[in-house]
Amino acid sequence: MPADSSADLNHLLAALPGAEFERLQAHLELVDMPLGKVLSESGGRMQHVYFPTNCIVSLLYVLADGASAEIGVVGNEGIVGISLFMGGETTPSRAVVRSAGHALRLQSARLVEEFSRGGATMRLLLRYTQSLITQMTQTAVCNRHHSVEQQLCRALLLSLDRMSGSSLKMTQELIASMLGVRREGVTEAAGNLQRAGYIRYSRGHIDVLNRAGLEGAVCECYSVVKVEYERLMCDIPRERPQGLPPA
Repeated sequence: MPADSSADLNHLLAALPGAEFERLQAHLELVDMPLGKVLSESGGRMQHVYFPTNCIVSLLYVLADGASAEIGVVGNEGIVGISLFMGGETTPSRAVVRSAGHALRLQSARLVEEFSRGGATMRLLLRYTQSLITQMTQTAVCNRHHSVEQQLCRALLLSLDRMSGSSLKMTQELIASMLGVRREGVTEAAGNLQRAGYIRYSRGHIDVLNRAGLEGAVCECYSVVKVEYERLMCDIPRERPQGLPPA
């Protein structure tokens, strides 16, 4: 297993008090999350929840004709599988890894049992869920009212916030699927950002050269989501709890 596979700890796990974390600790399994791996399908039953450490997962809504659009993104700040503790056993979205890495996997029943105890775990997961709902709501508004270029800036910044570097592996097909737009629109938007000196795009790789430039070009949707997350989760720690499974 790579030496840095658990280097970026999941923030939700870091926020759990000692007793709650200890009940889950022995059941956490570090798993590989390759690009394109499907964690759940629309309408499917999830057997596990995932706490990303250094990967990014895209939540996609898929239409009957196969078209899709990203409604949310989850990285080391969150969890994939909120429907399980919110009272449902299935989810209407597809969860796909869009930036490879690792995650800590937990059997669904273990998390539901801990959530049902109430207390710190329940409060923490509900606060995170509210922040994710804000992200989904703002994404819907953004997709309707803002340009493809602004949407691409938002997608890139959301990814950067969940990564330690500034290089992203994102093909035009993947971006088009995420944004729910034609590939030609992505080509034009990426070209504009490259000519502005904000990114360098080549063969499915995007290097962010000027983050400040992206932040100046993005719509307000990015800051709305970021501010709400910080408001809800500002008091959680960012340190590795004792006993996290080693890499």
